[in-house]
Amino acid sequence: MLNKIDFSIATSDQIEGFLCSQLKNLRLTRNFTQAQLAKESGVAIGTIRRLEEGKSISLNTFIRILMALDLQENLETLLPDPTIRPIERVNTGGSERKRARPIRSDTDNSPWVWGDESGDKK
Repeated sequence: MLNKIDFSIATSDQIEGFLCSQLKNLRLTRNFTQAQLAKESGVAIGTIRRLEEGKSISLNTFIRILMALDLQENLETLLPDPTIRPIERVNTGGSERKRARPIRSDTDNSPWVWGDESGDKK
């Protein structure tokens, strides 16, 4: 069965369940038992069972399991290097962004009046 999920509309619980089922399928494809994966990753077998049931595990445990399945290279795809953005570098003249600045919206063009401050109690 081919598992598919639309990450743009899925909830965090749905994504977590999908990732857990994918890890179980990868474990089976690599012909690892739960006990072998637990030993290889250094986690308890109960943790592997919880993972495969779609229950939460720590990020550290998730990474250790990925490493035991030799999937750690895929983490680069998950969070790509933010400094490598050639188009943005051209637009900014090569300077790197140091902080985020939200875009200000000036939707309220009405003139300010005394006593009009937010949080003003009368």
